[in-house]
Amino acid sequence: MSHRRISKGKAVLAGAGAVGVAAAAILLPNANASQSGTDDGAGGGAGQNPRTVSAASAPELVARLSSQLGDDYAGAYYDAAKKQVVVNVADGGGSGGESAERVRASGAVARNVRNSMGELRSATGTLTRDATIPGTAWAVDPRTNQVLVTADTTVTGERWDTLESTVRSLGEGVARIQKSAGEFKPFLEGGDAIFGGGARCSLGFNVTTQDGTPGFLTAGHCGVAAEQWSEAQNGAPVGTVQAATFPGDGDFALLTYDDPATDAPSEVDLGNGQTLPIGQAGEAAVGLDVIRMGSTTGLADGSVTGLNATVNYAEGSVSGLIQTNVCAEPGDSGGPLFTADGTAIGLTSGGSGDCTSGGETFFQPVTTALAAVGGAEIGAGGSGTGTGDAGGEGDIGNDGVEVGRDH
Repeated sequence: MSHRRISKGKAVLAGAGAVGVAAAAILLPNANASQSGTDDGAGGGAGQNPRTVSAASAPELVARLSSQLGDDYAGAYYDAAKKQVVVNVADGGGSGGESAERVRASGAVARNVRNSMGELRSATGTLTRDATIPGTAWAVDPRTNQVLVTADTTVTGERWDTLESTVRSLGEGVARIQKSAGEFKPFLEGGDAIFGGGARCSLGFNVTTQDGTPGFLTAGHCGVAAEQWSEAQNGAPVGTVQAATFPGDGDFALLTYDDPATDAPSEVDLGNGQTLPIGQAGEAAVGLDVIRMGSTTGLADGSVTGLNATVNYAEGSVSGLIQTNVCAEPGDSGGPLFTADGTAIGLTSGGSGDCTSGGETFFQPVTTALAAVGGAEIGAGGSGTGTGDAGGEGDIGNDGVEVGRDH
């Protein structure tokens, strides 16, 4: 395997949590969609001009502002074209409001919006209570200051009527529905292939537990499918599940290598004999360019489109996921989502579509998984936000590796 060793951490059992939906505290969708609300623009007020930041470093700025603004904070997104962070403010104070001034002073763009984060959070709570229907998903979309609800092709008849009436009950301009061309399902069967209990998945990232044992992360629905996993179909086991969560508050599993002397460097296999070192774990930001590796489809790239997403699989509801437009197929489950600078972002969970037609794909955040299994570490021991640029479209940084289907 090429997804190998790291520093320190500890493995503890993470039980499947109760289904819950949390409105995103840091939400940075793409900037090229239509917007509701007033964008204060580059003028910034009081002579302050928005500063340019990379998508990878944007979450740190937004996290600070979301804490400072309190109830006035209503989400944010990354304007990839201008390389600026746009922060939604629901203080009712117009461009001269105190919160808007604080945003501009930080170097971000202030944008007044109608719906507060509290109202959007309440809307996702209502959806959880009244519309937890297999084949649906939702996440807050700060570009439109609404909750985006997605329904796959299985949501028809009475289930569609229930979903539509629930969205309508939230009030005008709070949520909207879009239809997916495929069916939401875990991509069980993607880095390097691993096999267990007749299922095929992908190794995500290597970690080291607090007691120094080498291990790796993969999808939780893989971890609950089998206790032991091998590198070859019907091969001898090489790893044993120590913790697995699915469904519930995530989709992740921690396995430890059965041989404590296993050589497990911190890198992702890119195919064709090439690898990318993974130096740290980082937070996702909507608008962030990301790359996925899977044993079925190889490399694929795209961008993050939502955070703290909830997806209702037939097997149960999973919350706290990253939503993207990166394609994936069965067998890619558990595989790594990362940036061109070697920052680990997520683990493939599931979604709809394939790498021909595209679709929506959901990932377990790596930082959440590391914390849930007792603080296992990845890369050089970091689990904070990466600060490097995500690289250009269609390649992996300076490695010259083309992104696309790689069998």
